[in-house]
Amino acid sequence: MSAELRRTSRHSRRSPAETAPRAATGASDSRTLLYIPIVHTQADMGALAHSVQRMTVRTLGRQAWSRNVDVVDQLWDDIRATVQGWKLSWTRVRLYQDGLPVCGRESDIVRDLAKAGSPNHQLLLWLTSKGATLMGTESPELVVEEYRLAQLILEAKDPEKATKLAAQHEAQSCSLLVRRDQYIAKRINESLRAGETGLLFLGMLHSVEHRLAEDILVTYPMHRPAHRRAGRR
Repeated sequence: MSAELRRTSRHSRRSPAETAPRAATGASDSRTLLYIPIVHTQADMGALAHSVQRMTVRTLGRQAWSRNVDVVDQLWDDIRATVQGWKLSWTRVRLYQDGLPVCGRESDIVRDLAKAGSPNHQLLLWLTSKGATLMGTESPELVVEEYRLAQLILEAKDPEKATKLAAQHEAQSCSLLVRRDQYIAKRINESLRAGETGLLFLGMLHSVEHRLAEDILVTYPMHRPAHRRAGRR
C-alpha cells in the first residue's frame, strides 16, 4: 500500500463527533458538499476484480496484497462509522458516487455491488434507507471508456507489459480523468438544490472542487484528497 494511503488511513481514525460536518451557514438557500475521498475495494471492480488481484499479486506479492486489503477495509470501517454517526436531515441529502453512471439503473447497480461485498455501496444503501437520494453521478460513455482502458491494461500478461501499456495510454487516461471531473462537477452544480447537502464519495485522483459553483460550500469532514494537502486546486 502506498505511503499516501497509509497516511489517509491514520488521518481517518477519528470519532464521529470529531468529524461531524458543520451545518450550512447563512441563508436556507445555501448548498453544502461533504467531500469524502475514497479508495476502491476489489468488490467495486466488478468483472475486473480478478484481473486487479492477479496483477497486484504479481507486482507486489501475495503478502503485500493482503496488507493492502486490510488497510482499505480499515479505511472503510472508519468512513462507515463516521458517516453513520452524523446527525443530518437525510431527506435533504443527495449522494454522489464515483463510477455510478446516470442511467436509470443506479439503485440496481448499488444493490448488486453491495451484495458483492462493497462497503462503499453497502453504506449507500444504508444512507438511502435513511431517506437520502441516490444520484447518478457520471457520464455512462466515460464510465465505459474508463472500463475499456482499465481492461486493456489489466489483460496484459505481466506487470512489465501492463506498465508499458499504461505509459502508452497516459495521455488518454489523463484526458479521461479531466472529462469525468468536468461531468461530475456539472452534475452536482445542476442537481444539488438550495438548502441541501451533498455527500460526494470520490477516488483520490479526482479534482472537482475548482469546477463547482461558487455558492457550493465544500467541506472535508474526514480527510482531504492528496492534491488538496499538497496545496493544489
